[in-house]
Amino acid sequence: MKLPDFEAWAIFARVAEHGSFSQAARELHLSPPTVSKAISRLEQSLGVALFSRNSRHMSLTQTGQLALERANRMFMEAEAAENEVRGGRIRPSGLIRMTAPTTFGLRYVSAALPSFLRAYPEIDIAITFTDSFVDLVSEGYDVAIRIAALEDSALRARRVCTVRRLLVASPDYLAQQGEPAHPRELEGRKSFVYVNGSSCGAIRLMEKATGAVHTLSQTARLQSDNAEGFLPALESGLGFGLMPDFMVSEAMQEGRLQEMMPGWKADDIALYLVTSATKLRPQRVSLLMEHLIRQFSTPPWRLSD
Repeated sequence: MKLPDFEAWAIFARVAEHGSFSQAARELHLSPPTVSKAISRLEQSLGVALFSRNSRHMSLTQTGQLALERANRMFMEAEAAENEVRGGRIRPSGLIRMTAPTTFGLRYVSAALPSFLRAYPEIDIAITFTDSFVDLVSEGYDVAIRIAALEDSALRARRVCTVRRLLVASPDYLAQQGEPAHPRELEGRKSFVYVNGSSCGAIRLMEKATGAVHTLSQTARLQSDNAEGFLPALESGLGFGLMPDFMVSEAMQEGRLQEMMPGWKADDIALYLVTSATKLRPQRVSLLMEHLIRQFSTPPWRLSD
């Protein structure tokens, strides 16, 4: 029985990650000809091309894209297995590819990274800030930060903390329009609508005292796929909106915004760390996840009840 060419598969995974033979060679401490020969050997063994390349550009073929998921999995599991066998005696190193929501990532994840990078000088991080859904496996990410009510999936999700959603407006808006006592008083009033969620324009609210539920249908004055874009108009008194607490806590503490109808609450969502389904992960990824859990398990933005 012919064994799989594990070395070539690992090299393929690194070339695909970097989009470059020479960069992969530098990371793996191999010569560029060695990397090129490994890819050619693998393609010849498979009978298909994994990369389309010319003198200026290189990209994965469709077959290469399909093969990359398994190649990444082999590479990560082999690395994790070696770390376990060695008992964690080697210094953690290598690149972590992660993604985070734009506003939360820039405000909080960025601030959490310097201490991690100082503690592990041989670990590098490539982070993408986006509010779009990212396919971890096909796009080669090690970990994603997601703020949502997650549906079941084949991925592994570690719940870190609750993220509250608050119905807020400026003091000027409430002085002009009046403080509503019941959500039905907001029907027809124009508001700010986040369009990147599953229930766009519909807010489920529950009365804390009775458990009564009312679904508020929003009429949009302003719509966006990033709720941070609402803040200037909110603070200017041009409407109300449902906002995550980490995005408005500072404005509320400073009195620029305040919670509407505190006797009612929207469904909470949560902050998750999401990884692929494999049980083994590189030590560097586990270390980063543990660091982020320590940073956010007690949310630094949380307003007192």
